[in-house]
Amino acid sequence: MTYPLRWTTRPGWPGNLLAVAAGAITTFALAPFNIWPLALLAVGLFYAGLRELKPRQALGRGWCFGFGLFGAGTSWIYYSIHHFGGASVLLAGFLMLLFTAAIAFFFALPAWVWARWLRRNEAPLADALAFAALWVGQEAFRGWFLTGFPWLYSGYSQLDGPLAGLAPVGGMWLVSFVLALTAALIYNAPRLLTSGRKGFIAAGLVLLVGPWVAGIALKGHAWTSPSGPALSVAAIQGNVEQSMKWDPAQLNAQLALYRDLSFRSKPVDLLIWPETAVPVLKESAEGYLSMMGNFAAERKSALITGVPIRETVRHEKRFFNGITVVGEGDGTYLKQKLVPFGEYVPLQDLLRGLIAFFDLPMSDFARGPADQALLQAKGYQIAPFICYEVVYPEFAAGLSARSDLLLTISNDTWFGTSIGPLQHLQMAQMRALEAGRWMIRATNNGVTGLINPFGQITEQIPQFEQGILYGEVVPMHNLTPYLEWRSWPLIIVCVLLFGWALMASRMSKTL
Repeated sequence: MTYPLRWTTRPGWPGNLLAVAAGAITTFALAPFNIWPLALLAVGLFYAGLRELKPRQALGRGWCFGFGLFGAGTSWIYYSIHHFGGASVLLAGFLMLLFTAAIAFFFALPAWVWARWLRRNEAPLADALAFAALWVGQEAFRGWFLTGFPWLYSGYSQLDGPLAGLAPVGGMWLVSFVLALTAALIYNAPRLLTSGRKGFIAAGLVLLVGPWVAGIALKGHAWTSPSGPALSVAAIQGNVEQSMKWDPAQLNAQLALYRDLSFRSKPVDLLIWPETAVPVLKESAEGYLSMMGNFAAERKSALITGVPIRETVRHEKRFFNGITVVGEGDGTYLKQKLVPFGEYVPLQDLLRGLIAFFDLPMSDFARGPADQALLQAKGYQIAPFICYEVVYPEFAAGLSARSDLLLTISNDTWFGTSIGPLQHLQMAQMRALEAGRWMIRATNNGVTGLINPFGQITEQIPQFEQGILYGEVVPMHNLTPYLEWRSWPLIIVCVLLFGWALMASRMSKTL
């Protein structure tokens, strides 16, 4: 065993530093770098780093990996806090470190569980399978706990990689499962080969090679088919500065901007504006929206725009981040997955007033109901996702299964020039691939684009440019296996693997 590998597997600060680096390199496996083999390397180093540690040591090692991952991969949070939250460089840096240190426990706890109950050093094949289940479990858990932070999942690295063909079969988490299994099997290969047990060697080879062969074979396979003719689209990217977005003095200028760009656009079936393109309550913009609806109807178009909406809930006026359709369409959608601090403030009685970041405009949105109808336009069902919602795999699958088209609108201005918008775009591409449906993506300052059912961008407007994106999308029907079964097959497999590992661990301790 080489000296660097001993650093990885044994306790002490060298191994912990290597864990921080392993977490950080995951960022380079994802957009905009897309060096997908680094995802395998990062997961493999995490697995190797837990081989010889006691549970408490594993807790620290897992935390170090998470600190590296989120410190590098979510550096855009510093940009948002400093540039738009009014925090000084030192305060923004401190809050960023505090956030990273807290969220790193999403890896610390699974590492402790692994070392305490699931690790089976004496059974390398079973150990690799249990680890893959644990890896998917931690990804799913951090996408759910306290509304979730489903960012930087390893499976996204395969959007253009050999395993992309598995996404429509079992979703992004199946891809993550295969990556973790592959990394663990590669690490355990020497022990498997020297075990002399031909059955286990053959099974290990099948588990190692089979998913990659399947992923390559299924890449580009059409699981869905057109349900109608292509629809022409114009998506408007206004490129409005975030500092102007909620400035009352700039309201008329923003409304005029989208009006004039729409008037100059070519006639299309679907005219799309981004999130909160109308930066005033819908009830206060009824005249404006009625005028734009008449314009769209004259062109036989449906105009879909983001707009804040106020509704009465249990005798109380609540604000929602919404989408509405005018012209040749119908429907209103209220956002269900809210961004912490951007759209609501956790523990707001304690935090509001401390710094400007906790008092951002429109940071008191309510969560929309779960049983909403889809948007309708030109006779088709459109699944809407506002900004953050598109990063939730299971949530997106639930809406996508009822739709002909996917739509996501966003205001990625919060990310500035960081890597955040490109990470966000990559996740939207994965949702289109999982669903086998076209996706329209309209943002305030980029990247606005059209994504085909294979997750590939067909048309786009670069960041920080004002313009109109033209293209065509095709309504699709039929369901991919993932939309049909969701993650239940994978969940059942992971639960069985957990049970197997726990029973084996208990038996080994009683012998």
